[in-house]
Amino acid sequence: MTAAPARLRRDIAVTLAAAAALLLWDLSGWDIAVVRWFGGAQGFAWRDAWLTSTLAHQGGRGLAWLVLAVLAIDTLRPLGAGPSRRERAHAFSATLACLLLVPALKQLSHSSCPWDLAEFGGVARYVSHWQWGVADGGPGRCFPSGHAVAAFAFLPGYFVWRGQRPALARAWLAAVLVAGTVFGAAQLARGAHYPSHTLWSAWLCWLVSVAAFSRGSSSGSRRLGAAAAPPRRQSA
Repeated sequence: MTAAPARLRRDIAVTLAAAAALLLWDLSGWDIAVVRWFGGAQGFAWRDAWLTSTLAHQGGRGLAWLVLAVLAIDTLRPLGAGPSRRERAHAFSATLACLLLVPALKQLSHSSCPWDLAEFGGVARYVSHWQWGVADGGPGRCFPSGHAVAAFAFLPGYFVWRGQRPALARAWLAAVLVAGTVFGAAQLARGAHYPSHTLWSAWLCWLVSVAAFSRGSSSGSRRLGAAAAPPRRQSA
């Protein structure tokens, strides 16, 4: 459950680098520019399409519930060799934390979705999600992306498996990132989210995972050092 110091440093470095890249994206103003590729005065052609709405949105949500159910079973009765039941329960708890955190933040957001903007047939004006407390005239509650979390919430699976079965962990990570990208792209095409909404959801789930699996790493290292040290002779 704990991370080695070197691995923890790498995790933190990746977290900080990703945050810097996302901040640069936000400053670029490309969010609204990319959304305009998919929508116009008549709205978004892909909003109710079967591929984006039924398959990627509703189907993706159903897939997430299915994977969550399998992980719950695996936590109670491990389906294969690898992490202990306690470690699997820890990863499952981190997954639930991701599933709760992002939707909660979304409910507090004043940012409206692209399809709510006046230029796409709605009533709102574009306001950066970093302008906290500034209403855009729309319903808000759109940042970060809740649907993308249906994939990114499973990032803890990578952390729990990488120490014992790294190949499986890498495959898990790739599957989560691909699914999250597909879900995010579908919501972008529908006008439901900006690119940054999906990217920040991924970052938040990564942050939760790093925090969950870094806890106690220093104490874990001390325990390993103590175990490796030769026993002291006791005086008679």
